[in-house]
Amino acid sequence: MSSVVHTHAILRRAFRDAVLVHEYLSNSPVEKAKRPRSDLREPGMIWTLVQLRTFLSLARSHRLHAFFHLAAYTEARRGELLNLRWPDVDLENKQITIKGSTGVVDGKHIEGSTKSGRTRVVTIDEGTVNVLREHKEAQEAEKARVGDAWKGEDNGHVFTTAWGGPIYPTTVTALPAKLMKAYNEPENEAQAPAEPLPYARLHDLRHVHATTLLLTGVPVHIVAARLGHADPAITLRVYAHVIRSAETAAADIFAQVVQDTQ
Repeated sequence: MSSVVHTHAILRRAFRDAVLVHEYLSNSPVEKAKRPRSDLREPGMIWTLVQLRTFLSLARSHRLHAFFHLAAYTEARRGELLNLRWPDVDLENKQITIKGSTGVVDGKHIEGSTKSGRTRVVTIDEGTVNVLREHKEAQEAEKARVGDAWKGEDNGHVFTTAWGGPIYPTTVTALPAKLMKAYNEPENEAQAPAEPLPYARLHDLRHVHATTLLLTGVPVHIVAARLGHADPAITLRVYAHVIRSAETAAADIFAQVVQDTQ
């Protein structure tokens, strides 16, 4: 995303919050400003599912492994997960509600709306439910251990520091690289993996999820909804290479169905 488009998005969200949340203004002048056009870049290198499982297995050793699991299994953005609170997690009905996003400006945590400005509900699988249950139990144990020093609130953020404070986005961004480096370059060279894990960013977990769903035939509008894209057309442009791959096989699939039909 270009700096011009990014600035437009920030201003749009800030003015929207000024109108709807804080009621400083009666209307937003930015809403009438046309967004600059930009070329959406396709994702770079995407892990295979085997590589994803390898990374999540590595992350199990860290207290924030549930964060990375949820990032991979829901397509949620970094700031959206750091903003997630326990009342927004419905383990019984296997879903989470993403209501906003958290960022840092001048060293201070700032909470605002999602990138699209909309709240969305994302379904989760039973395995993810179990991961979140374990994480909640671990968080309660941390809370009991530090006692009055706990900085969090009751029914507060799902992901916090060991003392209940907010997590800086850069912390979860930098952690995957550290885990991959420890895996690829162990102190004992004899324990080095036969196939090193390619470097990938935290945001690439989101791309792995979207790519996998599209290649298995999940409709684009459903993938777009999970991603939080305001328009499925955005999903089509970002993942055009995946759509083209699926189209290549479409003719063979149709021919096979016709041939198998008696």
